[in-house]
Amino acid sequence: MTQQTDDRYKMVEKTMKKLGYDRSALIETLHTAQETFGYLENEVLKFIARRLKLPFSKVYGVATFYHFFRLKPKGKHTTVVCMGTACYIKGADKILASLEERFGVKAGETTKDSLLSLLTARCVGSCSLAPIAIYDNKSVGNLSLEQSLQEVEELIS
Repeated sequence: MTQQTDDRYKMVEKTMKKLGYDRSALIETLHTAQETFGYLENEVLKFIARRLKLPFSKVYGVATFYHFFRLKPKGKHTTVVCMGTACYIKGADKILASLEERFGVKAGETTKDSLLSLLTARCVGSCSLAPIAIYDNKSVGNLSLEQSLQEVEELIS
């Protein structure tokens, strides 16, 4: 599919047009693009840069600066390990390391089979439940290493 025949580009174009192709429309345009495409691939970033008359480096820089934006497709399931101070002190770093080792993926990446994206958050706001992780949309607190591995195994099976 090309940009001329792909309706997803038309959706992104519509957002830029609504905002007058103003350079300040970048973040909202990136949001629309991610909602439409699922993630921000390079071709989409180049398209946005051209249409908003911005350097590609600026568009790429904004997309990589904000944690919300993804440059790679998200896995079928998502695990987010909280790395806030309370969680970290109670072993979140060890939980994250064991998940990385077990599933062969680093934080911020998706497994080769696209089943699991492993992410981190600075804080999920549930410090009394530290350490905590979110499995798809299910929060589980007071985690142990074994429990965390079991939660992900159940998620992807």
